[in-house]
Amino acid sequence: MKALITGATGFIGGALAKELAQRNWQVTATGRNLRKGEELRPWGIDFCPASLEEREKIIGLCQGKDVVFHSGALSSPWGRYVDFYQSNVLGTRNVIAGCLEHGVGRLVHVSSPGLYFNYRTRWEIREEDAFARSPINAYTETKLIAERSVDRAFIEGLAVVTLRPRAVFGPGDNAILPRVIRALREKRLPRIGSPDTIMDLSYIDNVVEALILASVAPGVLGKKYNITNDSPVKIWPLIEHIAKELGYSLGEREIPASLVLRIASIVEGIHRTCPSLKEPNFLRYNIGVLTTSMTFDIRAAKEDLSYCPQVGIEEGLEKFIDWWKKCMPR
Repeated sequence: MKALITGATGFIGGALAKELAQRNWQVTATGRNLRKGEELRPWGIDFCPASLEEREKIIGLCQGKDVVFHSGALSSPWGRYVDFYQSNVLGTRNVIAGCLEHGVGRLVHVSSPGLYFNYRTRWEIREEDAFARSPINAYTETKLIAERSVDRAFIEGLAVVTLRPRAVFGPGDNAILPRVIRALREKRLPRIGSPDTIMDLSYIDNVVEALILASVAPGVLGKKYNITNDSPVKIWPLIEHIAKELGYSLGEREIPASLVLRIASIVEGIHRTCPSLKEPNFLRYNIGVLTTSMTFDIRAAKEDLSYCPQVGIEEGLEKFIDWWKKCMPR
C-alpha cells in the first residue's frame, strides 16, 4: 500500500508514519519541520518537506497513493485566525483537490472533538450530537470549516473517513501533557474547579491503530468516528500523579473555575489588543478543558472499524512519564 501522510512531522502523523513503515507500507511523509522530517528517513520513509498551503506541491504528492492520511493542521488554542484558516481550511482543500485529481483510493481525515466543546458538562457524546453553537477559538472554527469541506468532497465522489481523536497523549506528545508539565514547573497551576472533573484521553498507539483501521474498513465511507481510550479519568488526580512522578508540586488550595475563567478572559483581551505579546499563560480554553467534564461514546468506532484500545490509560501514562524523564530537560 502506498500512503501519503500530511503533518508527518507532528505527533500523530509521525507516529503513524513509523507504524506504517514497520508494516511495510510505502510511505511518503510531508510536513514543515525539516529536522523531524529527516528523522523519518532511517525508517525507510520518503520525506518531502511542504506546507499545506503549497497547493501544487500538495496536489502532486497525492499522485499514485492508495491512501492519504490528512493529520496536518495548525493546532493551538491561540494564534492569528488567518494562519489557522490558511493551514486548516485551505490546506485541507488542497489535500482534497489532490485526492480527487489523482483518484486516491481513500482519504482518512483527522478532525477534532473540540467541535463539541462549549464549557458545559457533556456525557457520552455521539458523532451525530450537536456541535457547540459557536466555535470556542480559531482552531475549532477552522477545523469545522475543514470538516465541512471534506463532507462536500464526499458528495462529489471522494472516498473519505473522518476521525475525531480526543486528547491524544504518549511519548512524543508536544502539546497536551507538556503544557500541564510546563505550568507545574513554573508553579502556575493551582487546583481549579472540582476534583471530580472527568475527561476522555486517547493513547497515541490506539489512535494510530484507529487510523489504519479506517483506511481499510468496508462500509465506512462518508462517516465520522469519535476515538478515545474508552476509559474516562478524573483529570486532577492524573495531574497530581504526573507532578509527583516528575518532582513538582500541585497546590492544595482549590480555586473556583468561574474566577479563573474570568481572569483568563481579561488576560486574553489584553493580549489581543497588543499583538506583540506572546500567548497568555492563562487561556479560557485550557482552563475549560481542565474544569469541564466531557466524555465520548465510541461504539460506532468499535462496531464499524473493529477498534479496540490496546494500551490503557495507566500504562500509557507510565510510558509517557518514562519518555519525558529520559528525553526532556527539566
